[in-house]
Amino acid sequence: MNEDLKQLLDKADTLKEELSALRPLPEDALQKIQDALDIEYTYESNRIEGNTLTLQETALVVNEGVTISGKSMREHLEAINHSEAIDYIKDIAKKDIEISERTIKEIHALILHGIDRENAGRYRTVPVMISGSTHMPPQPYLIQKQMEDFMIKYRQMEEEKVHSVLIAAYLHDELVRIHPFIDGNGRTSRLLMNLYLLRNGYTLVTLKGSNEDKISYYKALEESHTENKPEAFQKLVVEAEIASLQRYLSIMEYTDAAGTNQPDVSRASGTKEDGE
Repeated sequence: MNEDLKQLLDKADTLKEELSALRPLPEDALQKIQDALDIEYTYESNRIEGNTLTLQETALVVNEGVTISGKSMREHLEAINHSEAIDYIKDIAKKDIEISERTIKEIHALILHGIDRENAGRYRTVPVMISGSTHMPPQPYLIQKQMEDFMIKYRQMEEEKVHSVLIAAYLHDELVRIHPFIDGNGRTSRLLMNLYLLRNGYTLVTLKGSNEDKISYYKALEESHTENKPEAFQKLVVEAEIASLQRYLSIMEYTDAAGTNQPDVSRASGTKEDGE
């Protein structure tokens, strides 16, 4: 591990300890913070995959059941499904259920619910190519074995006490490399990463969907998959976790100092929509 990455991991751990040491907020205030950040996560994760709902539209669809004129039914379902998948991984994290192939398939089934019934929660049976990438995902007949090896390697990393954020990054990275599903691999991999982070006391990571951020994200994955150099992607995930922890701290410290149960999520640097 290079020194820069080690320093970033140390910083993440320090911030995690600071967050744990804060006086707990009232349940309703904490829920408002989490709800707002979950909407941002849904918006950004779907945005990476080309969903055109804005942040406000995503909130209206998820929280109010509003139908947005000019937006496709699929885009509405993607927002609703992703929100439900976040609830699912939070539930799994609380119950400390072992991450397995079944867990991954259940996350994927939620992502494609009502969108692609035939393929939801099922490994693909056809070859795929990734647009803009030179990486070739394995042929369908290799998927089952590679997924089994994936889970074995993940458990070995846990036994070897590899840092939790690096294991989370590996779960994301390797699932995208295998690309076991016909669609929804990106969203599923990001949710799997966040499930592991939550299980280990970290906060949800929101990888941004702006053009610049997407280029960095895809470039780091490409480097890992084609050159076997995961360091750039590991660094990207650790930095995103640091940003997430800092944002939680900023919101909670302000709320505590103000003596209010109404958290101001906008205080911390968060998502801005294109054109704002």
